[in-house]
Amino acid sequence: MTSSKANPADGPERQVGSAAWELLLPAASAPARTRGRSLQAALREAVRSGRLAPDTRLPSSRDLAADLGVSRGLITEAYEQLTAEGYLRSGRGAGTWVGGAVRSARPRARDLAPRATGALADFVPGTPDLSMFPRAAWAAAQRGVLAGLPHHELGYPDPRGLPRLRTALAELLARRRGVVADPERLVVVSGVAQATTLLGFVLHARGLREVGVENPGSPQHDALYAAAGVATVPLPLDDEGLVMGPLRESGVRSVVTTPAHQFPTGIAYSARRRTELLDWARSVDGFVLEDDYDGDFRYDRAPFGALQGLDPERVAYAGSVSKSLAPGLRLGWLLVPEALAEDVVERKRTMDLGHPTLDQALFARFVERGDYDRQLRRCQRAYRERRDALVSALEEHFPGAEVTGIAAGLHVIAALPERYGPQERFLARVAAAGVAVRPVTEYAHANHAFGGHAPARAGEGGQPGVRLVLGYAHLPPTRIRAGVRLMAEATATRRR
Repeated sequence: MTSSKANPADGPERQVGSAAWELLLPAASAPARTRGRSLQAALREAVRSGRLAPDTRLPSSRDLAADLGVSRGLITEAYEQLTAEGYLRSGRGAGTWVGGAVRSARPRARDLAPRATGALADFVPGTPDLSMFPRAAWAAAQRGVLAGLPHHELGYPDPRGLPRLRTALAELLARRRGVVADPERLVVVSGVAQATTLLGFVLHARGLREVGVENPGSPQHDALYAAAGVATVPLPLDDEGLVMGPLRESGVRSVVTTPAHQFPTGIAYSARRRTELLDWARSVDGFVLEDDYDGDFRYDRAPFGALQGLDPERVAYAGSVSKSLAPGLRLGWLLVPEALAEDVVERKRTMDLGHPTLDQALFARFVERGDYDRQLRRCQRAYRERRDALVSALEEHFPGAEVTGIAAGLHVIAALPERYGPQERFLARVAAAGVAVRPVTEYAHANHAFGGHAPARAGEGGQPGVRLVLGYAHLPPTRIRAGVRLMAEATATRRR
């Protein structure tokens, strides 16, 4: 079936192919004396029920009549009648369209994506500056891939990922993060969340029902492992990393860590603690699951190599482009010990048959041509400037504040003097002023208190202090300074 050209003034165009008109076939088969009324009733109900949405362009009367095997006059009469009733609209030379006057019964899809808080200043961590996404370079890579990708690569991919991408990633990770990267043990995944779930399923299949997690730590781990039937055991931290005594006593044989820049405390695991952690894994025949969520961003110190590089047979290493490019790409990697590789690949196969081929080929080209390195350098410069703006503003507006975790990553920890407490009142005041912040206490795992890193310091009279996790990557320096000033003004009455 063919249709007349759309009128650009009519807005977004929706066209319906001939297959969609099967809903009118029963009416078209009605007895001749009732066929016209039946067609009108069927078309009217299609609009009313939402099966034909507003702004859908209808076929010409000639084409629809041919499709349905009825006279053109019946279709013309139906169009004219429903236009008069307001169900359709038409114009000279513009075709016939579904009108917008009818309240459609078609349910509308809800958008459950996480959104910004709408605050005047939003310091909630976890989001990069999405305006820095390299659209021009990404589009160029996409054009190159579409022009050169062999047809056979559009079939079902290797569940581990395209060999081209796994090779490029192995070289990138070995160079930038010091991992021992075998492309045969590298699996392309939909972000660290899928890597976590894959490992959870594999551990569960091996009889493990618990995994240790840092406390405080990422709030996502509990739900991700629970989905695989694995419970999380919160374990305390000190200034060097996970405290080894509670880890040994917990009975777990696998533990999740963020050793390069612990979330949320910002500490980097000491060399001694890294060695102790790997010795523990060997002693229990277990594994360390390393989440290198922001390992590419270092400002005032030499990069800490990934823990995986010290013992690739005991450490599963996961990372993604969520902080360097955009979380919406859903693109990451999982480098697994040989003992887990076969099980992880098979679980990936049964989960989704592999990551989308075009996305993989595009990112491989992006890495190979140096575009990803350029993006990382660009982000590094911007995020360091924002980090400096935040630290400077805190020094100016909150004298005596202790700011830690600043040498790397995309957030800092600000421990405010006791005069700003108690924490609950502080948070209420800054929220009322339009500033969104999160305290360290919010990152405690459910129903568990903190261990070595206390969530708040005690002040005089036993009043708790205020410890905040302040994300800055998504905010320009001017917004950062304005947000800190708003916090200070909101709590000025309390300090006097």
